[in-house]
Amino acid sequence: MRTTIGLAAGAAVLAWAVAWVYEDGKLMPGGIERGAAPARAPDARAEAAGGARAGAERAGAGGGRAERPGSNALRKGRLIGDGSTSYTGPQPGLTPPRRLAPGERPPQFVVFSWDGAGEDDNRLFSRFRRLGRELGATQTFFLSGIYLLPEAERMRYAPPGKPRGASDIGYLGDESIRRTLTEVRQAWIEGNEIATHFNGHFCGPKGVASWSPAQWRSETAQARWFVKHWRTTTGWTTAEPLPFDYDKELIGGRAPCLEGRLNLLKAGRSMGFRYDSSGSGDQVWPRQRYGLWDIPLQRVPMPGRNFEVLSMDYNFLANQSKGYNGPPSRRPLWKHQMRAGLLRGFERAYTGNRAPMVIGNHFEHWNGGIYMDVVEDVMREVCRKQEVRCVSFRQLVDWLDAQDPRVLSALRKLGVGEAPPNGWGISPAAFPERPDRRHARHVRVATADAPRHRH
Repeated sequence: MRTTIGLAAGAAVLAWAVAWVYEDGKLMPGGIERGAAPARAPDARAEAAGGARAGAERAGAGGGRAERPGSNALRKGRLIGDGSTSYTGPQPGLTPPRRLAPGERPPQFVVFSWDGAGEDDNRLFSRFRRLGRELGATQTFFLSGIYLLPEAERMRYAPPGKPRGASDIGYLGDESIRRTLTEVRQAWIEGNEIATHFNGHFCGPKGVASWSPAQWRSETAQARWFVKHWRTTTGWTTAEPLPFDYDKELIGGRAPCLEGRLNLLKAGRSMGFRYDSSGSGDQVWPRQRYGLWDIPLQRVPMPGRNFEVLSMDYNFLANQSKGYNGPPSRRPLWKHQMRAGLLRGFERAYTGNRAPMVIGNHFEHWNGGIYMDVVEDVMREVCRKQEVRCVSFRQLVDWLDAQDPRVLSALRKLGVGEAPPNGWGISPAAFPERPDRRHARHVRVATADAPRHRH
Protein backbone atom coordinates (compact mmCIF):
# COMPACT_ATOMS: atom_id res chain seq x y z
CA MET A 1 0.00 0.00 0.00
CA ARG A 2 1.34 3.46 -0.87
CA THR A 3 0.12 6.69 0.58
CA THR A 4 1.48 10.20 0.86
CA ILE A 5 1.86 12.12 4.07
CA GLY A 6 1.86 15.92 3.93
CA LEU A 7 4.90 17.60 5.49
CA ALA A 8 5.96 21.20 6.08
CA ALA A 9 6.19 23.44 3.00
CA GLY A 10 4.03 21.02 1.06
CA ALA A 11 6.61 18.24 0.92
CA ALA A 12 5.38 14.65 0.71
CA VAL A 13 6.94 11.35 1.62
CA LEU A 14 6.21 7.85 0.47
CA ALA A 15 4.57 5.39 2.83
CA TRP A 16 6.45 2.16 3.31
CA ALA A 17 5.37 -1.23 4.59
CA VAL A 18 8.15 -2.46 6.86
CA ALA A 19 7.73 -0.62 10.12
CA TRP A 20 10.76 -1.92 11.93
CA VAL A 21 13.18 -0.93 9.19
CA TYR A 22 14.58 2.37 10.36
CA GLU A 23 14.54 5.53 8.27
CA ASP A 24 15.57 9.03 9.13
CA GLY A 25 16.31 12.48 7.88
CA LYS A 26 15.75 16.06 8.80
CA LEU A 27 13.19 18.76 8.01
CA MET A 28 15.13 21.89 7.21
CA PRO A 29 13.90 25.44 7.81
CA GLY A 30 13.72 27.51 4.65
CA GLY A 31 14.14 31.16 3.81
CA ILE A 32 17.44 31.79 5.59
CA GLU A 33 19.85 33.86 3.55
CA ARG A 34 23.59 33.29 3.40
CA GLY A 35 25.68 35.90 5.11
CA ALA A 36 23.18 36.60 7.89
CA ALA A 37 24.65 37.78 11.16
CA PRO A 38 25.53 34.94 13.51
CA ALA A 39 23.39 34.22 16.51
CA ARG A 40 25.14 34.96 19.78
CA ALA A 41 26.70 31.72 20.99
CA PRO A 42 26.59 30.70 24.67
CA ASP A 43 29.83 31.12 26.57
CA ALA A 44 31.62 27.83 26.05
CA ARG A 45 33.77 28.18 29.15
CA ALA A 46 30.83 28.74 31.47
CA GLU A 47 28.89 25.85 29.92
CA ALA A 48 31.89 23.52 30.16
CA ALA A 49 32.40 24.31 33.82
CA GLY A 50 28.70 23.80 34.55
CA GLY A 51 28.70 20.51 32.67
CA ALA A 52 31.64 19.24 34.65
CA ARG A 53 29.99 20.02 37.95
CA ALA A 54 26.85 18.15 36.89
CA GLY A 55 28.85 15.21 35.57
CA ALA A 56 30.46 13.94 38.75
CA GLU A 57 31.34 10.28 38.24
CA ARG A 58 29.30 7.68 40.10
CA ALA A 59 30.94 4.63 41.64
CA GLY A 60 31.26 1.53 39.51
CA ALA A 61 33.24 -0.13 36.75
CA GLY A 62 34.28 1.64 33.63
CA GLY A 63 34.57 5.10 32.16
CA GLY A 64 32.18 7.87 33.02
CA ARG A 65 32.20 11.61 33.51
CA ALA A 66 34.98 13.11 35.61
CA GLU A 67 34.13 15.52 38.38
CA ARG A 68 36.01 18.38 36.69
CA PRO A 69 37.21 18.85 33.13
CA GLY A 70 40.89 19.14 32.35
CA SER A 71 42.30 22.52 31.42
CA ASN A 72 42.18 21.28 27.80
CA ALA A 73 38.53 22.35 27.70
CA LEU A 74 39.61 25.98 28.03
CA ARG A 75 42.98 26.28 26.35
CA LYS A 76 43.56 27.43 22.80
CA GLY A 77 44.23 24.58 20.41
CA ARG A 78 46.57 24.04 17.47
CA LEU A 79 44.67 24.78 14.26
CA ILE A 80 44.34 22.03 11.67
CA GLY A 81 44.06 22.65 7.91
CA ASP A 82 42.03 25.78 7.17
CA GLY A 83 41.33 26.29 10.87
CA SER A 84 37.91 24.68 10.94
CA THR A 85 39.15 22.18 13.53
CA SER A 86 41.91 22.23 16.10
CA TYR A 87 43.78 19.93 18.42
CA THR A 88 43.17 20.85 22.07
CA GLY A 89 44.40 17.64 23.68
CA PRO A 90 42.42 14.69 25.04
CA GLN A 91 38.67 15.15 25.36
CA PRO A 92 38.01 16.76 28.75
CA GLY A 93 35.79 15.49 31.50
CA LEU A 94 36.09 11.73 30.88
CA THR A 95 37.66 9.00 32.98
CA PRO A 96 39.45 5.98 31.49
CA PRO A 97 37.70 2.60 31.58
CA ARG A 98 38.88 -0.23 33.80
CA ARG A 99 38.66 -3.98 33.55
CA LEU A 100 36.02 -5.80 35.59
CA ALA A 101 37.33 -7.55 38.65
CA PRO A 102 36.63 -11.32 38.88
CA GLY A 103 32.98 -11.85 39.75
CA GLU A 104 32.12 -8.16 39.44
CA ARG A 105 28.73 -7.26 38.00
CA PRO A 106 29.13 -5.09 34.89
CA PRO A 107 27.59 -1.64 34.80
CA GLN A 108 24.36 -1.17 32.93
CA PHE A 109 25.39 0.92 29.95
CA VAL A 110 22.76 2.96 28.11
CA VAL A 111 23.61 4.79 24.89
CA PHE A 112 21.33 7.61 23.76
CA SER A 113 22.13 8.39 20.13
CA TRP A 114 20.83 10.99 17.68
CA ASP A 115 20.73 10.56 13.89
CA GLY A 116 21.45 13.45 11.54
CA ALA A 117 22.24 15.73 14.48
CA GLY A 118 21.78 19.40 13.62
CA GLU A 119 20.45 22.46 15.41
CA ASP A 120 17.54 23.75 13.34
CA ASP A 121 14.69 25.93 14.56
CA ASN A 122 13.45 23.13 16.84
CA ARG A 123 16.49 23.66 19.12
CA LEU A 124 16.48 19.98 20.10
CA PHE A 125 20.25 19.43 19.87
CA SER A 126 20.77 22.07 22.58
CA ARG A 127 17.86 20.72 24.65
CA PHE A 128 19.31 17.23 24.93
CA ARG A 129 22.92 18.33 25.19
CA ARG A 130 21.95 20.40 28.23
CA LEU A 131 19.90 17.54 29.64
CA GLY A 132 22.89 15.24 29.35
CA ARG A 133 25.05 17.79 31.14
CA GLU A 134 22.47 18.05 33.93
CA LEU A 135 22.33 14.27 34.38
CA GLY A 136 26.04 13.60 34.01
CA ALA A 137 25.24 11.60 30.85
CA THR A 138 27.17 11.59 27.60
CA GLN A 139 25.58 10.84 24.24
CA THR A 140 26.49 10.14 20.61
CA PHE A 141 25.50 12.72 18.02
CA PHE A 142 25.58 11.30 14.48
CA LEU A 143 26.32 14.44 12.46
CA SER A 144 25.34 14.52 8.79
CA GLY A 145 28.33 16.05 7.00
CA ILE A 146 26.27 18.23 4.66
CA TYR A 147 24.74 19.97 7.68
CA LEU A 148 27.95 22.03 7.71
CA LEU A 149 27.88 22.64 3.94
CA PRO A 150 25.96 25.68 2.65
CA GLU A 151 23.53 24.85 -0.13
CA ALA A 152 25.31 27.31 -2.41
CA GLU A 153 28.35 25.03 -2.11
CA ARG A 154 26.44 21.80 -2.68
CA MET A 155 28.34 20.96 -5.88
CA ARG A 156 31.31 20.08 -3.68
CA TYR A 157 29.37 16.94 -2.70
CA ALA A 158 29.72 14.00 -5.12
CA PRO A 159 27.40 11.29 -3.74
CA PRO A 160 28.11 7.77 -5.03
CA GLY A 161 25.84 6.92 -7.94
CA LYS A 162 24.01 10.27 -7.77
CA PRO A 163 24.35 13.67 -9.47
CA ARG A 164 26.66 16.19 -7.84
CA GLY A 165 24.96 18.15 -5.10
CA ALA A 166 22.05 15.73 -4.79
CA SER A 167 20.69 14.93 -1.36
CA ASP A 168 17.55 13.31 0.00
CA ILE A 169 17.74 15.52 3.07
CA GLY A 170 17.78 19.31 3.05
CA TYR A 171 20.80 21.54 3.35
CA LEU A 172 20.79 23.85 6.36
CA GLY A 173 20.52 27.62 6.17
CA ASP A 174 23.35 29.75 7.49
CA GLU A 175 21.86 30.40 10.91
CA SER A 176 21.26 26.68 11.43
CA ILE A 177 24.83 25.89 10.36
CA ARG A 178 26.13 28.41 12.90
CA ARG A 179 23.94 26.94 15.62
CA THR A 180 25.02 23.41 14.70
CA LEU A 181 28.68 24.40 14.95
CA THR A 182 28.03 25.87 18.39
CA GLU A 183 26.30 22.70 19.57
CA VAL A 184 28.92 20.34 18.12
CA ARG A 185 31.69 22.39 19.73
CA GLN A 186 30.03 22.46 23.15
CA ALA A 187 28.89 18.84 22.99
CA TRP A 188 32.47 17.65 22.51
CA ILE A 189 33.77 19.85 25.35
CA GLU A 190 31.16 18.23 27.62
CA GLY A 191 32.35 14.71 26.76
CA ASN A 192 29.89 13.71 24.04
CA GLU A 193 30.82 11.89 20.84
CA ILE A 194 30.58 13.42 17.37
CA ALA A 195 30.10 10.47 15.01
CA THR A 196 28.69 10.41 11.46
CA HIS A 197 25.40 9.82 9.71
CA PHE A 198 27.24 10.31 6.42
CA ASN A 199 25.73 12.83 3.96
CA GLY A 200 22.86 12.63 1.47
CA HIS A 201 20.77 9.92 3.11
CA PHE A 202 19.82 7.92 0.03
CA CYS A 203 17.46 5.03 0.81
CA GLY A 204 16.18 2.18 -1.29
CA PRO A 205 17.80 -0.21 -3.75
CA LYS A 206 19.56 2.58 -5.69
CA GLY A 207 20.79 4.30 -2.55
CA VAL A 208 23.23 3.27 0.16
CA ALA A 209 22.03 -0.33 -0.07
CA SER A 210 23.83 -0.60 -3.41
CA TRP A 211 27.12 1.01 -2.36
CA SER A 212 30.39 -0.87 -2.54
CA PRO A 213 33.08 -0.60 0.17
CA ALA A 214 34.89 1.89 -2.06
CA GLN A 215 31.77 4.03 -2.33
CA TRP A 216 31.31 3.98 1.44
CA ARG A 217 34.92 5.15 1.76
CA SER A 218 34.19 8.01 -0.64
CA GLU A 219 31.04 9.04 1.25
CA THR A 220 32.85 8.96 4.59
CA ALA A 221 35.86 10.90 3.28
CA GLN A 222 33.49 13.60 2.08
CA ALA A 223 31.65 13.70 5.42
CA ARG A 224 35.01 14.22 7.11
CA TRP A 225 36.00 16.92 4.61
CA PHE A 226 32.84 18.96 5.20
CA VAL A 227 33.49 18.99 8.95
CA LYS A 228 37.18 19.81 8.50
CA HIS A 229 36.62 22.62 5.95
CA TRP A 230 33.50 24.51 6.96
CA ARG A 231 35.55 27.74 7.14
CA THR A 232 36.39 27.30 3.46
CA THR A 233 32.83 26.52 2.37
CA THR A 234 31.10 29.17 4.52
CA GLY A 235 33.70 31.91 4.30
CA TRP A 236 33.57 32.36 8.09
CA THR A 237 37.35 32.45 8.44
CA THR A 238 37.40 34.07 11.87
CA ALA A 239 34.76 31.85 13.49
CA GLU A 240 35.83 29.71 16.43
CA PRO A 241 37.22 26.32 15.36
CA LEU A 242 35.88 23.00 16.52
CA PRO A 243 38.07 21.79 19.42
CA PHE A 244 38.95 18.34 18.06
CA ASP A 245 40.79 16.58 15.25
CA TYR A 246 37.94 14.92 13.32
CA ASP A 247 40.27 12.36 11.79
CA LYS A 248 40.80 11.04 15.32
CA GLU A 249 37.33 11.83 16.67
CA LEU A 250 35.37 9.93 14.01
CA ILE A 251 35.36 6.24 14.95
CA GLY A 252 31.86 5.10 13.99
CA GLY A 253 28.50 5.85 12.45
CA ARG A 254 25.01 4.74 11.61
CA ALA A 255 23.99 4.11 8.00
CA PRO A 256 20.92 5.85 6.61
CA CYS A 257 17.88 3.55 6.74
CA LEU A 258 20.08 0.82 8.27
CA GLU A 259 20.86 -0.19 4.68
CA GLY A 260 24.10 -1.22 2.99
CA ARG A 261 25.75 -2.08 6.27
CA LEU A 262 27.60 -5.21 5.12
CA ASN A 263 29.82 -3.26 2.74
CA LEU A 264 30.04 -0.46 5.31
CA LEU A 265 31.37 -2.97 7.83
CA LYS A 266 33.88 -4.24 5.28
CA ALA A 267 35.12 -0.69 4.70
CA GLY A 268 35.02 0.33 8.36
CA ARG A 269 38.54 -0.53 9.52
CA SER A 270 40.14 1.19 6.54
CA MET A 271 38.18 4.36 7.46
CA GLY A 272 39.41 4.34 11.06
CA PHE A 273 36.11 3.06 12.48
CA ARG A 274 35.97 1.03 15.67
CA TYR A 275 32.21 0.35 15.76
CA ASP A 276 29.04 0.44 13.70
CA SER A 277 25.47 0.99 14.91
CA SER A 278 23.57 0.38 11.67
CA GLY A 279 21.99 -2.96 12.47
CA SER A 280 19.02 -4.36 14.34
CA GLY A 281 19.26 -7.02 16.99
CA ASP A 282 18.31 -8.27 20.44
CA GLN A 283 19.36 -7.06 23.86
CA VAL A 284 22.48 -9.20 24.13
CA TRP A 285 26.14 -8.31 24.53
CA PRO A 286 27.80 -7.04 21.32
CA ARG A 287 30.43 -8.86 19.33
CA GLN A 288 32.87 -7.84 16.62
CA ARG A 289 32.38 -8.20 12.86
CA TYR A 290 35.08 -7.34 10.33
CA GLY A 291 37.11 -5.93 13.21
CA LEU A 292 34.38 -3.49 14.33
CA TRP A 293 32.13 -3.65 17.36
CA ASP A 294 28.66 -4.38 16.03
CA ILE A 295 26.29 -2.46 18.33
CA PRO A 296 22.83 -2.45 16.73
CA LEU A 297 19.54 -0.86 17.58
CA GLN A 298 17.61 -3.36 19.68
CA ARG A 299 14.17 -4.89 19.80
CA VAL A 300 12.22 -3.88 22.90
CA PRO A 301 8.63 -4.61 24.01
CA MET A 302 5.72 -2.86 22.31
CA PRO A 303 3.23 -2.73 25.22
CA GLY A 304 -0.25 -3.82 24.30
CA ARG A 305 0.96 -5.57 21.14
CA ASN A 306 2.28 -9.09 20.51
CA PHE A 307 5.52 -8.02 18.85
CA GLU A 308 8.66 -6.08 19.62
CA VAL A 309 9.90 -2.91 17.96
CA LEU A 310 13.30 -1.33 17.40
CA SER A 311 14.44 1.02 20.16
CA MET A 312 13.95 4.22 18.18
CA ASP A 313 11.34 6.98 18.14
CA TYR A 314 10.56 6.49 14.44
CA ASN A 315 9.78 2.81 14.86
CA PHE A 316 7.25 3.45 17.59
CA LEU A 317 5.68 6.14 15.41
CA ALA A 318 5.51 3.75 12.45
CA ASN A 319 3.47 1.30 14.52
CA GLN A 320 1.25 3.98 16.04
CA SER A 321 0.20 6.89 13.84
CA LYS A 322 2.10 5.80 10.69
CA GLY A 323 2.21 9.50 9.80
CA TYR A 324 3.96 12.37 11.55
CA ASN A 325 0.82 14.11 12.85
CA GLY A 326 -1.63 11.57 14.16
CA PRO A 327 -4.80 12.43 16.07
CA PRO A 328 -3.97 14.45 19.22
CA SER A 329 -6.45 12.36 21.20
CA ARG A 330 -4.25 9.27 20.67
CA ARG A 331 -0.96 10.88 21.63
CA PRO A 332 -1.12 10.30 25.40
CA LEU A 333 -1.55 6.57 24.77
CA TRP A 334 1.32 6.51 22.26
CA LYS A 335 3.53 8.42 24.65
CA HIS A 336 2.80 5.98 27.45
CA GLN A 337 3.36 3.03 25.11
CA MET A 338 6.83 4.15 24.03
CA ARG A 339 7.90 5.11 27.53
CA ALA A 340 6.74 1.77 28.96
CA GLY A 341 8.40 -0.16 26.12
CA LEU A 342 11.79 1.48 26.58
CA LEU A 343 11.65 1.09 30.36
CA ARG A 344 10.68 -2.58 30.09
CA GLY A 345 13.62 -3.12 27.78
CA PHE A 346 15.88 -1.33 30.24
CA GLU A 347 14.63 -3.30 33.25
CA ARG A 348 15.09 -6.70 31.64
CA ALA A 349 18.70 -5.80 30.86
CA TYR A 350 19.35 -4.09 34.22
CA THR A 351 18.01 -7.05 36.21
CA GLY A 352 19.16 -9.66 33.70
CA ASN A 353 22.21 -9.93 31.46
CA ARG A 354 23.27 -6.28 31.79
CA ALA A 355 23.67 -6.02 28.00
CA PRO A 356 24.27 -2.41 26.92
CA MET A 357 21.02 -0.76 25.86
CA VAL A 358 21.00 1.33 22.68
CA ILE A 359 18.31 3.96 22.09
CA GLY A 360 18.14 5.89 18.81
CA ASN A 361 16.30 9.13 18.16
CA HIS A 362 15.79 12.07 15.84
CA PHE A 363 15.55 15.77 16.54
CA GLU A 364 11.91 15.96 15.43
CA HIS A 365 8.55 17.12 16.81
CA TRP A 366 6.60 14.18 15.42
CA ASN A 367 3.10 13.79 16.92
CA GLY A 368 3.44 17.01 18.81
CA GLY A 369 6.86 16.21 20.29
CA ILE A 370 5.72 13.23 22.38
CA TYR A 371 8.73 11.11 21.44
CA MET A 372 11.16 13.83 22.55
CA ASP A 373 9.33 14.07 25.87
CA VAL A 374 9.52 10.29 26.28
CA VAL A 375 13.27 10.25 25.65
CA GLU A 376 13.76 12.99 28.24
CA ASP A 377 11.60 11.09 30.75
CA VAL A 378 13.56 7.87 30.18
CA MET A 379 16.91 9.64 30.49
CA ARG A 380 15.84 11.15 33.79
CA GLU A 381 14.51 7.78 34.98
CA VAL A 382 17.49 5.55 34.14
CA CYS A 383 20.62 7.70 34.13
CA ARG A 384 20.44 8.33 37.88
CA LYS A 385 20.09 4.68 38.89
CA GLN A 386 22.78 2.78 40.73
CA GLU A 387 25.36 1.12 38.47
CA VAL A 388 23.91 2.76 35.34
CA ARG A 389 26.25 4.53 32.93
CA CYS A 390 24.68 6.70 30.24
CA VAL A 391 27.57 6.95 27.82
CA SER A 392 28.50 7.48 24.19
CA PHE A 393 29.40 4.68 21.81
CA ARG A 394 33.03 5.80 22.04
CA GLN A 395 33.03 5.27 25.79
CA LEU A 396 31.26 1.94 25.43
CA VAL A 397 33.77 0.55 22.94
CA ASP A 398 36.65 1.87 25.06
CA TRP A 399 35.20 -0.15 27.94
CA LEU A 400 34.68 -3.24 25.78
CA ASP A 401 38.26 -3.06 24.52
CA ALA A 402 39.52 -2.88 28.11
CA GLN A 403 37.82 -6.14 29.17
CA ASP A 404 39.13 -9.69 29.25
CA PRO A 405 37.89 -11.24 25.96
CA ARG A 406 36.99 -14.43 27.88
CA VAL A 407 34.66 -12.43 30.11
CA LEU A 408 32.96 -10.79 27.13
CA SER A 409 32.58 -14.18 25.48
CA ALA A 410 30.88 -15.47 28.61
CA LEU A 411 28.56 -12.45 28.75
CA ARG A 412 27.51 -13.10 25.17
CA LYS A 413 26.20 -16.52 26.23
CA LEU A 414 23.45 -14.85 28.24
CA GLY A 415 20.12 -14.48 26.47
CA VAL A 416 17.76 -11.50 26.56
CA GLY A 417 16.95 -10.72 30.20
CA GLU A 418 18.93 -13.75 31.41
CA ALA A 419 21.03 -13.24 34.53
CA PRO A 420 24.02 -15.52 35.25
CA PRO A 421 22.66 -18.85 36.49
CA ASN A 422 24.70 -18.73 39.70
CA GLY A 423 24.69 -14.98 40.24
CA TRP A 424 27.46 -12.45 39.64
CA GLY A 425 29.49 -13.69 42.58
CA ILE A 426 31.57 -15.94 40.35
CA SER A 427 33.82 -15.06 37.45
CA PRO A 428 31.75 -14.62 34.28
CA ALA A 429 34.37 -16.77 32.57
CA ALA A 430 32.96 -19.71 34.57
CA PHE A 431 29.47 -19.46 33.02
CA PRO A 432 28.20 -22.73 31.55
CA GLU A 433 29.74 -23.46 28.17
CA ARG A 434 27.40 -22.89 25.26
CA PRO A 435 27.56 -20.94 22.00
CA ASP A 436 27.47 -17.16 22.00
CA ARG A 437 23.87 -16.01 21.71
CA ARG A 438 23.84 -13.70 18.74
CA HIS A 439 20.03 -13.79 18.73
CA ALA A 440 18.74 -15.04 22.01
CA ARG A 441 15.22 -15.53 20.74
CA HIS A 442 13.07 -14.83 17.76
CA VAL A 443 10.25 -12.34 17.98
CA ARG A 444 7.71 -11.25 15.44
CA VAL A 445 8.41 -7.70 14.40
CA ALA A 446 5.60 -5.46 13.28
CA THR A 447 4.90 -4.39 9.74
CA ALA A 448 2.74 -1.42 8.89
CA ASP A 449 2.19 1.17 6.18
CA ALA A 450 4.73 3.59 7.57
CA PRO A 451 6.15 6.83 6.15
CA ARG A 452 9.66 6.90 4.81
CA HIS A 453 10.92 10.13 6.29
CA ARG A 454 13.30 11.56 3.73
CA HIS A 455 13.28 15.15 4.87
